[in-house]
Amino acid sequence: MPTITLIEHNGTQHSIVGEVGQSVMQAAMNAMIPGIQGDCGGACSCATCHAFVDEAWVNSVPQAEECESDMLEFASTRQDNSRLTCQLVIQDDMDGIVLRLPESQY
Repeated sequence: MPTITLIEHNGTQHSIVGEVGQSVMQAAMNAMIPGIQGDCGGACSCATCHAFVDEAWVNSVPQAEECESDMLEFASTRQDNSRLTCQLVIQDDMDGIVLRLPESQY
């Protein structure tokens, strides 16, 4: 099972283990990671699971689809490497991925 590192805005790091096929958001919520709210439950209808994919991993994850890109417009600090963690499905090749969390999801 792949290990994912989530780094809070204050620098606090959390390493979690996710199941292949599960969303990063669900794995983070199961681990009670601060900063991932997932208000819509993973339906890609909010932006409360926003994270920044570490530059070393940007080309290793699929590009955001249109629905996700539209929802990211609501993220307060959107960047080129912004993703909704509900749309990042954990795969074996994501072992070691690093995601940074914004200061706020609003």
